[in-house]
Amino acid sequence: MAKVEIYTTPTCPYCMAAKALLARKGVAYQETDVSRDPDLRAAMARRAGGRRSVPQIFIDGQPVGGSDDIHALDAQGKLDGLLGIGG
Repeated sequence: MAKVEIYTTPTCPYCMAAKALLARKGVAYQETDVSRDPDLRAAMARRAGGRRSVPQIFIDGQPVGGSDDIHALDAQGKLDGLLGIGG
């Protein structure tokens, strides 16, 4: 199974939607709250190619974008392969 990291803030509905999708798939993830730490948010943005919005999701160290992006990958049937599940 892939290593999944997600950068979030506590009140972000997109973060909640992304985490819910991962939970439905039974995927464990490492969550980092960037709401109170500008240095963490800056580090996230560097990893995410300059994107500062949350969530930012990484699968096996590769940035895949935010909630809309992983939901789109799921709709296209590509997310499970990236996560190393199913099939």
